[in-house]
Amino acid sequence: MKNPFYKEITSAQELTELFGEQSELVKNKVIHHLDFHCRNFISHSPFLIISTSDKDGRCDASPRGDAPGFVCVLDDKWLIIPERPGNKRLDTIRNILSNPRAGLLFFIPGTGETLRVNGNAKVIMDHELLEKLSINGKLPLAAIAVQAEECYLHCAKAIKRSGLWETRIENFIDGAAILRDHAGLPNTSVEDVRRNLNESYRDRLY
Repeated sequence: MKNPFYKEITSAQELTELFGEQSELVKNKVIHHLDFHCRNFISHSPFLIISTSDKDGRCDASPRGDAPGFVCVLDDKWLIIPERPGNKRLDTIRNILSNPRAGLLFFIPGTGETLRVNGNAKVIMDHELLEKLSINGKLPLAAIAVQAEECYLHCAKAIKRSGLWETRIENFIDGAAILRDHAGLPNTSVEDVRRNLNESYRDRLY
């Protein structure tokens, strides 16, 4: 495939020359454990993005969400994320099995700053830990444990530029129509897909 780009950055030196040096605050903001501030942020967060890649470097980013505090912080190094029922693709878990590196981005609605946590991940089934993640008596079948190696606050500029917590989008094609067109299943209507989605959301969240 023809490369449509004629000018690319190809070295760290070019990058620094274009964007400039980091401030002392940025250089020193990374910590290597889950301190009080990280734990407090995570305890208020109902939503995160987990990024992983397979052994060949193919990347994936997947959302995880539940009531605030759904991620359990075990100590100053380990946190665990419940693996709730989904579409059974299990992209994140498959990636972790072949390449245990993961990056997490935690959000708190109405807050501009986000929290980034990077480290090694495992897929666990320890019953006593899964019990900590149960909802309405239903335990997740597994959980993702992440050992924090880098933790730092990400500034609010992207959230502010996007107006994320204030913006309301209109005239957007809904997910049922997108799924029907992407899947290309014969004899399946948008309404069929919407009905299946709504049933899943109603009956199979946990």
